[in-house]
Amino acid sequence: MTDIWCGRQLRPHHHHYSRTDRDGENTMNVDHHDPLFDRTMIEATLQLAQSQGWQRVSLVDASREAGLPLQQVRQRFPFKSMVLLRLNRQIDDAALCGASYGTTVRERMFDLLMRRFDAMQDYRPGICAVMQTLPRDPALAAFLAGTTMESLRWIADSAALDRHGLGGLIRLNTLLAIWSGTLISWEKDITPDLAETMQTLDKALARAERMGLLKESIPPEQTGTVMEEGGLPDHVAPEEEGDNNGLS
Repeated sequence: MTDIWCGRQLRPHHHHYSRTDRDGENTMNVDHHDPLFDRTMIEATLQLAQSQGWQRVSLVDASREAGLPLQQVRQRFPFKSMVLLRLNRQIDDAALCGASYGTTVRERMFDLLMRRFDAMQDYRPGICAVMQTLPRDPALAAFLAGTTMESLRWIADSAALDRHGLGGLIRLNTLLAIWSGTLISWEKDITPDLAETMQTLDKALARAERMGLLKESIPPEQTGTVMEEGGLPDHVAPEEEGDNNGLS
């Protein structure tokens, strides 16, 4: 157990807002562009997922549970997976707000990924219910895999992980493996401070660092060249033997 995470404190949960009063009157701003609108709908949907399973949840039932106008819910959440997409963006916002802590890629990556897990704690039962659905819902699994990879690109760039070229693709997929393995640990982690999750993440990052898979990106101004994202070095064909002999 390293000192990267030993001194880390649990961040407090966000405040949960009351959606409706007992008489059914709406007690909140129903502007469907308000972040509170999204959060309320996400909470209601995941509460239903926890109680009856993700596949049985309908947005109509969730909107009633949330006390939100169905027409505005339809505009903001045209399909059920949009709830998970907006949840993922909220988690990204929590992870990416402010500078990451640490002087190395490993330390910054640890901080950023644990911010994601902290943000997920507010929705833990519902997220676990969705995770249990994934083996039986390949389409949803593929959808979430794509959103997760996009989130990890932001995390990688924020931590200054080099994503250029073939090596960058390998490093990004290593990050995905680290996140996936730690997510399994988080699902089983019942400690109040996520100690088991932190230990799993720390060990995985340490192993990746030893293998040279956490290379730090170098700003273009320091290298004198600008590399295209995801590109490979240009291949320069060797001169043909005939050219050396002056033959046409």
